Amino acid sequence: MPGVNDGHQDVDIDLAGLFRAIWRRRGRVLLATVAFGGLAFVGANLMSPDYQGEARVLIESRQAEFSGTNQVQTQSADSPFDESGIASQVQVLRSADLIKQVAREMKLYELPEFDPTTNPSAISDILVMLGIKKNPLDLPPEERVLKEFEKKLQVYQVEKSRVIAMQFTSEDPKLAAAIPNAMAKVFLSLQSGAKLDSNSEASRWLEPEIANLREKVRDAEAKVADYRASSDLLLTGETGGTFATKQLNDISTELARVRGERANAEARAENVRTALASGRAVDTLNDVVASPMIQRLKETESNIQGQIADLSTTLLDGHPRLKGLKSQLQGIRTQILGETKKILGSLENEATVSQLRERQLVAQLNTLKARSAKAGEDEVGLRALEREATAQRQLLETYLARYREATSRSGENAAPADARVISQAVEPTEASFPKVLPITIVAAFASFLVSCVVIMLSELFSGRALRPAGRRDEEFFDGVPLEIQPAVIQPMPEAVARPVPAQAAPIIAREPVMAAAVEPEPAEPEFAEPEEDDFSIASVAGHLATDDVRVAISVSPAGDDGSANAVTLARLVAEDGRKIVLIDLTGSACPTQLMTQTADLAGITNLLVGEVPFTETIHADRLSDAHIIPQGDADPVVAMRGIERLQMIIDALANAYDTVLIECGPADVNAISRVTRALDTQIIISAPDVGNEEIIDLITGFGEAGFGEIVLMTGTGYPQSGTSGRKAA
Repeated sequence: MPGVNDGHQDVDIDLAGLFRAIWRRRGRVLLATVAFGGLAFVGANLMSPDYQGEARVLIESRQAEFSGTNQVQTQSADSPFDESGIASQVQVLRSADLIKQVAREMKLYELPEFDPTTNPSAISDILVMLGIKKNPLDLPPEERVLKEFEKKLQVYQVEKSRVIAMQFTSEDPKLAAAIPNAMAKVFLSLQSGAKLDSNSEASRWLEPEIANLREKVRDAEAKVADYRASSDLLLTGETGGTFATKQLNDISTELARVRGERANAEARAENVRTALASGRAVDTLNDVVASPMIQRLKETESNIQGQIADLSTTLLDGHPRLKGLKSQLQGIRTQILGETKKILGSLENEATVSQLRERQLVAQLNTLKARSAKAGEDEVGLRALEREATAQRQLLETYLARYREATSRSGENAAPADARVISQAVEPTEASFPKVLPITIVAAFASFLVSCVVIMLSELFSGRALRPAGRRDEEFFDGVPLEIQPAVIQPMPEAVARPVPAQAAPIIAREPVMAAAVEPEPAEPEFAEPEEDDFSIASVAGHLATDDVRVAISVSPAGDDGSANAVTLARLVAEDGRKIVLIDLTGSACPTQLMTQTADLAGITNLLVGEVPFTETIHADRLSDAHIIPQGDADPVVAMRGIERLQMIIDALANAYDTVLIECGPADVNAISRVTRALDTQIIISAPDVGNEEIIDLITGFGEAGFGEIVLMTGTGYPQSGTSGRKAA
């Protein structure tokens, strides 16, 4: 932002003037462009052409289809290589060992292209003599070849792929194609050799380890067998079962069976005993009916009963034959009862035997339980030995599998490299450098830009491309800027030297435009007589609205009376529908007292000091739509130190309001010149009850200070119908 405290006028860059200056010197620009373009064309054709060859390698996981033992092996799927893996392969291709091997195989040290000492340049010799450059002869030939090789080599990963490109630049097109192919071949051989070395090294390392593991497995299994025998943990053939466990299971099963038989025998005996005690027929009992003796007795009883029944029809009950048969029937029933008691005794004996067998089995079971508890404690140690033996056996099996795999991949073609060539370098037919046409075009365009920049800088430094800020385009003629001279105001003749009436048009003193080379002679101020007698506040308000005045400074030589008129002017402008803000820079704070409810508000002094933000200093007028920035309550002395910020504040307000009115009270011309730019600010002299001589002095002083327009406001009335203010030169 232009400064407001210095005595120099702000300037802008005249872009049109810069382009006109370039157009006036178009011949020189064209000549320089053609000259540099021609030199670039000739130089590009004189350069030794360089050719570039490129080979590409795809990084992927590869396994042999058959092993060395002619057994088909499962081919592993390609595992994706990460970015770090591809970057590592790029560094392998740029490694010194690979480059040295390629150089030895192709005998590059015999070619002058790879030995800078064969044709040294004069500039290089001078730099070596001055110690700026290291002498190439200090390096061994192999290192010199390596250094030149790295300058011509470019290895990079193709974006978003596992492809590595190798580019080599050489003066010989055959060599430019042969070196990338040789590098790819050496790279694949190094990859394959590394895998073979890895497999061979693995085989050599696994052989003694396998022998050692076999001994460890043998010892571990022997310890398991010895411990099992010493602890009587003999296996029974069942999975995980020992002899003691087997016995315990068998006795438990037998005990359960014996207890069931005893319970059954006791129940059957109790059933027979109950039937005998209650007098029930025993022929309903299964144990009694199943007895052969009982069955025979039952048959005899049935026969006798049949005979008795037959004889009872012909003989009396006292007949000896019937008595004899009845006596036999009674004897048979007695035999059946006795036989039933024998069956009861047999069942009781069976229950007693089962009880005795149960006691024996319980005793054996308790003994086996004690032995099983001890066997369980012994099995803890046995399981530890078995785990050790199992671990050693699994490790041995793993080593054996790896040994077989490493041995099968130790053949000549059993370990292919994890890469393959997908594009071999071919002999280039066109040179990669220099590109004559692009170099010529770039050189010509660069010379054109440099020439234009030089012309513009010369115009700027000479000042011919600068013009005062805010100057209109019509103030320039033939490229020569015109100066704006102060207003020339002549004193009025006596005939018109009369007091200014209260109703007169506002006087506007405008700067005449003169050529810069013309220096006007000082003239006496002249006061033009207005055509209309209207100097009212309303007329000035109409002038501000009609001419769309953005910034106006009100000076009140009469003090608070003039400041009060400035407040009225702001309110009239607001009534016309324009957004206006008044800044109170008076010492008495008269506008603040007239427009605000209270005087202790943050205002312009607080803003200059930086105590409050911008929005807290703008307040509404209590009687109109106008706004005011009051005087504020900060220290005026401290606020004046930041007076250079006032112009920035005015510019910011001018962007937000239609009109910015600054009331300065009875300020002089020098004070006004310190706080504003002269060209884009209008001065309003609010001078009620002020003599003509003082008004003329003020107008003359502002004109000499370079202010463009000066408006006089002396009356307080409203304009008459059809009247308007008139501008006087």
